[in-house]
Amino acid sequence: MNNKDTEEEVNEFKKLDIIIINWNSGSQLRECLSTVNINDINGFELSKVIVVDNASADDSLEGIEQLNLPVKIIRNSKNLGFGAACNQGALCSNADYLLFLNPDTRLNKESLVKPLLYMEAEDNRGVGVCSIKLVDDSGRPGRTCTRLPKPRHFFVKIMGLDHIFPKIFKSHFMTEWDHNDTRQVEHVIGAFYFVRRKVFIDAGMFDERFFVYLEDLDLSLRIKKLGYSIQYLADVEAYHKGGGTSEQVKATRLFYSIRSRIIYGFKHFSFISAFLLLLATYSIEPIARFALALLRRSSKEMMETAQGYKMLIKNLPKILKGINE
Repeated sequence: MNNKDTEEEVNEFKKLDIIIINWNSGSQLRECLSTVNINDINGFELSKVIVVDNASADDSLEGIEQLNLPVKIIRNSKNLGFGAACNQGALCSNADYLLFLNPDTRLNKESLVKPLLYMEAEDNRGVGVCSIKLVDDSGRPGRTCTRLPKPRHFFVKIMGLDHIFPKIFKSHFMTEWDHNDTRQVEHVIGAFYFVRRKVFIDAGMFDERFFVYLEDLDLSLRIKKLGYSIQYLADVEAYHKGGGTSEQVKATRLFYSIRSRIIYGFKHFSFISAFLLLLATYSIEPIARFALALLRRSSKEMMETAQGYKMLIKNLPKILKGINE
């Protein structure tokens, strides 16, 4: 990529809006926002940082409007879910690019400008989405890129085979790759999801039936069906804690992750495959999860599994109704 050429293109002052969904993220949100340094985005305009708050009960919003950033806060009276809140933020934007950013991230100096330079390069007009290397506390890159899952990937997850025999039974996450080289991939996780706004709108935005989890994967699939590619950039990075605020409610996280998997299956797989996944989810998976918790001697994990499946059984009629909406 010719830096001189790309700098001239960026001098057209392309606009970027950052959208952050907040739910009881505590100090993480302020720490994240403090790393969005508007002095390090030469050549484009950071027009808004849109924080959509899903009825937080903590003080995570306190003081963020006093930061040296064009912050706009949308306060929801109830938790609408991740996808719906992202759509709220996107509908407030008229920027060229959107960055969906988790509050448990911290940006580096080039975390914004390098993806924009890449997307603005003439050769990359067909790239709809890009992401960057997300590292943990030790500086190790997370496995943030995935394949578009097929039914077999979910069956492997249901039976726990990816935990027992990871070299033989692979999940849709690209755990075998160290994420240290730039490449085209099928999906990048929504913690840092840099997308052309027009592509996001043309793809239909996030499907709000996914309350949380897999809504980003579903969107990537639809973007690829429009003919756009998805790119992972290894030469620029940001910090990502991982787990986020869902670590606070692991049983609820289990419920929503499995719920989203069921919705994804019925949306993108054949009816027979989706129905078999549903049967396996309610019959084989709880046994496999209890067995794994027993092997780990974790009574807490067994309790969380029981609570999560209690919610799944109770909500099955609503889940099936949502599939048909």
